[in-house]
Amino acid sequence: MGFNKVLGILVFLISSSGHAGVGAPPAAANACIGCHGSGGVSASPLWPNLAGQKEGYISKQLQDFKSGQRKDPLMSPISLSLSDQDISDLAKYFSSLK
Repeated sequence: MGFNKVLGILVFLISSSGHAGVGAPPAAANACIGCHGSGGVSASPLWPNLAGQKEGYISKQLQDFKSGQRKDPLMSPISLSLSDQDISDLAKYFSSLK
């Protein structure tokens, strides 16, 4: 399945999900939920849960993927599209989920 198709599925999933008591996910979360789940809990053991992770940890990992210090065939290209504000918003959002 091509990256654009995966991204389209992610956009659909995020737009059709909701979280009681938590603000709306940031737009950049569209690229996260296909693997990490709309609530930050992955359905697969291949991908870590993001819900409840420390904000600083999420931010550091995304910055490391973006800089190339950490490499992954899926995460590295996705992280390149994220601004510093996107990373901050994602870290804050996923750390707030339980």
